[in-house]
Amino acid sequence: MKLKQLNSDFSTVLFDLDGTLVDSMWMWADIDREYLARFDKTFYPELQREIEGMNINETAVFFKERFDIPRTVEEMIRDWVEMSYSKYRDEVCLKPYTAEFLRFLKEHDIKIGIATSNAEKMVRACLESNSIIKYFDTIVTADDVERGKPSPDVYLHAANILGSRPEECIVFEDVPAGILAGKAAGMETIAVYDEFSEKLYEEKIKLADHYITDYSELL
Repeated sequence: MKLKQLNSDFSTVLFDLDGTLVDSMWMWADIDREYLARFDKTFYPELQREIEGMNINETAVFFKERFDIPRTVEEMIRDWVEMSYSKYRDEVCLKPYTAEFLRFLKEHDIKIGIATSNAEKMVRACLESNSIIKYFDTIVTADDVERGKPSPDVYLHAANILGSRPEECIVFEDVPAGILAGKAAGMETIAVYDEFSEKLYEEKIKLADHYITDYSELL
């Protein structure tokens, strides 16, 4: 599948970040496991699916209620930002052909945005350390909207900033909650392979309009 085979009316590409542009999903499971251990709480494999698509505030509320963490929501968020910032800056790498695809889009005058559940500080640190922040016309996080994924808010807000109609947008996502958000926004969606969500392959195929292993398939 090549990009020209997709919706011929598209003018805008919107990306999720974690697991879609960068290989970072491993990091969050490690952070969750380490954080719960601080309070003698037990990590379980299904946890990552339960919090899929939540913004950082929603996740903190979930942790506090589910695990009875003796910290305020604000304190938990500060803890996680501190734990994750250096990893985003120093350890998280681009997924295959990400830089090449972004450059291709820019050369073809396609507007490019990020719509993520992550916090802006970590997003910018990650994009800057991987030298791709120059490609993005806007960065929208769940902090900018009322509802996180699978609600369509982040994608609709990003499209509005860029002056694009939903039908002009293509969304790249790696997990079902994000795919659902793109579909709910009325946008064409492409599921991206990620090792972390490999067990969800069938669900991703069913939900998305297309599926790719990496961005070289679109070049």
